[in-house]
Amino acid sequence: MTEIENIRRKNRERCLTVTQGALPKGMIHLLDETGFFTAPAARKHHGAYIGGLYDHSEAVAMELADLTRALKLEWEREASPVIVGMLHDLCKTQEYVLVKDKESGTYKIEWNDQQILTGHGTVSVIIAQQLASNLSDFWLTDEEMLCIRYHMGAFTDAKEWEFYGRAIEEYPNVLYTHTADMIASKIRKL
Repeated sequence: MTEIENIRRKNRERCLTVTQGALPKGMIHLLDETGFFTAPAARKHHGAYIGGLYDHSEAVAMELADLTRALKLEWEREASPVIVGMLHDLCKTQEYVLVKDKESGTYKIEWNDQQILTGHGTVSVIIAQQLASNLSDFWLTDEEMLCIRYHMGAFTDAKEWEFYGRAIEEYPNVLYTHTADMIASKIRKL
């Protein structure tokens, strides 16, 4: 079994345990088909390694669940912290490609310059909706979609801040999703 296959298998098994049914097995299978369990989270920042996207997503899901417990946050659906955390960066399954160096056998992370869709949060929502459309037992709530869409917070273009603010007013958990992402990426470095 190759290094990548071992990472894929290990992360898929972890996901089944961590999500505890928040994501149905069908969704986990579809995530596997996108390369979610082996994709990097970045080229040069947090999670810039094979499987980094899964590690980062799990960390965000756990941070969001911790914030929910500590602050007694209310969600439309109890499983939302895990769902949002796991799906918030699905765009990264298309943003990066792993390229194997023929001489050393190591992998480099390259930017995928063949992408068609842009917009970090928007693309993640689109991919999540496409995957969910293949399942009869899973969908995203409006709150989950907005948490994924605006999880970058003020790190988005300033033209979007007005819409980000409105999303927080409608669904305060949008702000906490961004906070969980920052804790995972900037403090825990995952």
